Amino acid sequence: METFDNIKERYKVAIIQQAPVFLDLEKSVEKAAELITDCAAQGASLVVFGETWLPGYPVWTSFDSRFNNPLAKVVYKHLFDNSVEIPGPITRWLGEMCKKAGVYLAMGVHERISSGTLYNCIVFIGPDGRLIGKHRKLVPTYHERLIWGQGDGSTLEVFDTSLGRLGGLICYEHLMPLARYTLYSKGIQIHTALWPCPVKPYLVACRNMAAEGRLFVVVACTYYPESTIESLNFELFDKITEWPAHLSQGGSCVVGPDGECLVEPVMSDETVYVDIDLDRIIEEKLIVDAVGHYARPEVFTLQVNTAPLKPIEFPGENRTPLKQ
Repeated sequence: METFDNIKERYKVAIIQQAPVFLDLEKSVEKAAELITDCAAQGASLVVFGETWLPGYPVWTSFDSRFNNPLAKVVYKHLFDNSVEIPGPITRWLGEMCKKAGVYLAMGVHERISSGTLYNCIVFIGPDGRLIGKHRKLVPTYHERLIWGQGDGSTLEVFDTSLGRLGGLICYEHLMPLARYTLYSKGIQIHTALWPCPVKPYLVACRNMAAEGRLFVVVACTYYPESTIESLNFELFDKITEWPAHLSQGGSCVVGPDGECLVEPVMSDETVYVDIDLDRIIEEKLIVDAVGHYARPEVFTLQVNTAPLKPIEFPGENRTPLKQ
């Protein structure tokens, strides 16, 4: 892991709320390039996009979860074709954008693997264009299990950057106490909290994490008006009559290390900006340090499996060949 001697203590964060070009990966990446450039021009050092921004949150699963639905299969194939390999051409493209703009990026994506599974993922990229790492959502929530596989402990990580220690969780992972505590133990300072929309517990969960971990929580939601999808040749479009005029109304905000909002939820497609001061984290640790003076290791311990979980291994492939 790269370490940084000179941490930038004060800087600006930008949260993108505009919707992607729904289910169109290439056009969404082009739109992201414009938005990242705009944020850099406003002085942002970190740009954060919402959950599965590339190429859009699978809203249809909330309205149609019939088993073995042929149309759902067609949409899944379309989504898979417009999803991201990590690493791959799209992460390299995003890296070029970040290098040109000189910013860090936390981007929500659908990650695909060759076997046919998708994962809900955050991609972290540095201002040098390098892929820093990723986090896969550990447990897809409710209807989301129709779309994504489960992540594992190998991506429950915090990354050293020149902006401090950066990491993130996705949506209802913020209600997983042990996942939160793992990130605290890794020294997280800037936490990116990716949500598709401001669902009921989102602000309570994020304010709790900021206060509990004494860190900054950058909450990224997306503004999805009905017009986001109405122009598409969308296979489940007949369901549009059941959908609200706004699939999501934004709701991004930033919470400081005392649990109070630095920026209250913004209900629009407006880009949200906030100034971060890392010194506030240490100030708040006077009261609570969840993995330091406020821990009781003689009472509580936590074991975390950080090994990548594989469905199959071939031990014989590692054997020394027999000599002839």
